[in-house]
Amino acid sequence: MEPDSYSAYTIAFGIRNVTHIDKALDEAYRVLEPGGRFLCLEFSQVNPEALRWIYDQYSFNVIPVMGHVVASQWRPYQYLVESIRKFPCQEDFKYMIESAGFRCVTYTNLTFGVVAIHSGFKL
Repeated sequence: MEPDSYSAYTIAFGIRNVTHIDKALDEAYRVLEPGGRFLCLEFSQVNPEALRWIYDQYSFNVIPVMGHVVASQWRPYQYLVESIRKFPCQEDFKYMIESAGFRCVTYTNLTFGVVAIHSGFKL
């Protein structure tokens, strides 16, 4: 892809599976034109702490079982839960986006932070 080519760069529920998130963010910045917007929808960290505990119990004890019952697959659903827990929290991911050069970086939590929408601009 050519540099400064796109007005928007979006990714949903995928960046946590990228081996080098910093390089993916650098590439997003490279291909965006000045004024272009980066948007990322990703699973995130639930707040407050009490809800996080409940969500963790659900995630680790229900989601893999449902995967096994519905799709006869336990491991992919266990991986899903583990990959969500390993992904940086909202503030840390915001810092990573800023480190790639983006400005006016924000995030909006949805459903108490189960997912978050991250946004930044190439200025």
